[in-house]
Amino acid sequence: MTNPGDASASNTGGTSTLAGIAPGLTALEARLAWELAALQLPAARWTPELQHAGQSVADVVIIGAGMSGLTLGAALKHRGLQVDLYDESPEGFEGPWATTARMETLRSPKQLTGPALGIPSLSFRAWFEAQWGAAAWEVLDKIPRLHWMDYLRWYRRVLGIEVHNRHRVTDVWPQPDGRVKLRIEDAQGVVLERWARRVVVATGRAGLGGAWVPDWARQLPPAHWAHSSDHHDYNTLKGLRVGVVGAGASAMDSAATALEAGAARVHLLIRRADIPRINKGKGAGNPGFVHGHGRLPDAWKWRIRHYINVQQVPPPRGSTLRVSQHPNAFFHLGCAVQGAQQHGAALQVSTSAGPIELDFLIFATGFVVDWAQRPMLRHLAPHARTWGDRWQVEPGQEDAELLACPDLGGNFEFQAKAGHDCPGLDRIHCFNYPAALSLGVITGDIPAISEGALRLATTLAGLLWAEDIEHHFERMQAFAEPEVFGDEWVASPLPRSDSSKD
Repeated sequence: MTNPGDASASNTGGTSTLAGIAPGLTALEARLAWELAALQLPAARWTPELQHAGQSVADVVIIGAGMSGLTLGAALKHRGLQVDLYDESPEGFEGPWATTARMETLRSPKQLTGPALGIPSLSFRAWFEAQWGAAAWEVLDKIPRLHWMDYLRWYRRVLGIEVHNRHRVTDVWPQPDGRVKLRIEDAQGVVLERWARRVVVATGRAGLGGAWVPDWARQLPPAHWAHSSDHHDYNTLKGLRVGVVGAGASAMDSAATALEAGAARVHLLIRRADIPRINKGKGAGNPGFVHGHGRLPDAWKWRIRHYINVQQVPPPRGSTLRVSQHPNAFFHLGCAVQGAQQHGAALQVSTSAGPIELDFLIFATGFVVDWAQRPMLRHLAPHARTWGDRWQVEPGQEDAELLACPDLGGNFEFQAKAGHDCPGLDRIHCFNYPAALSLGVITGDIPAISEGALRLATTLAGLLWAEDIEHHFERMQAFAEPEVFGDEWVASPLPRSDSSKD
């Protein structure tokens, strides 16, 4: 298997043979500027500039400026909307790519266009070939993770997307008067109040909650465990006996990182008797699935997502080989973790296959929808409807993860539970992974992120225009730019009728 890092590095300075793309980022950026101009993007702002309490009211506020937030921000900007993005991370470190992600390469195939929004020169491939050439692209297996982060940094720069970094949104209040109030804490701890007409929650894979671990894990000393998504220094695992709970992609990435950091042994504790082999979701990877899921009857939505959950997604082959190449890596199948207790300086871990003594546990156990882990949404949480609030699950289709998912409307909006009154709730839109049950996988993953962003941006533009119809009609009435000036012709009378004959 070709090392993607070596493939790109060895071709640095190569010349692209792909028609229409000259080598070098400068040339690519010039080409991108031409393409945007040819498409008349971005459109000029057309929404009214509103104020409240002496502050401007944003058309749209996006919470989160990772891949999803950036893509949506670009799509909104192209449609002539005024958008503010807030992210609590430092600039260039939004999302997991350069922080908590530990894979060597992305799991998605390199040819997926990701956030390019249908613009060739905005694609990762164009960015990559401009620097390393078409030959390097051909031998590239999958996209190196840090290359992807560099691409997103470039994406933000060339599109001029402004992000308020180190700004943490602490409260979101929908108001009955058509505005949403936000409370935001900046890098210095100063609390700011901001206003928006629409708010989009684009908080990534963790979405509307956070990491899931069994309750007993939280009773363990913090020095003895972490979740795979935590900011944890794996160099501290050198010489330790490490257990990794799970067998998915993040489990393999965590196990490999621990081994590479010098762990004495790494034990993968895998509940299943076998590791899943086939990614069933790829079997429906086509434009129909992307655009059709949201139109399905609810029973079909549930059936599809439940089937994928039950089958589970296998870890990438490369990630698994990255672990198994180490002689001190051990795969324990049919080994469900049941609990753990501190025993001296170590942990005594109980499993269905018997006890094992370890020094550190890593829970690669995924994420859960848990509004309590998102205090900024506490004004929404009691009122927002989930699938569990109204869906009657058929026997054999039980799925706690799906029951917790938000029951979104066709505009990506949260909806109120029966009997709950929360004016303005429908002005808060969900653009992260838990939206998948309602809308399909268009809100958080690379394959269809452009389709989701374009759909939501188009939706928001239409909603804002309809809300301001009186304003726009008045503008139309007041419009007075002439296209002809009256000097283009000379008026002539009709010829007189002449009934005489020669």
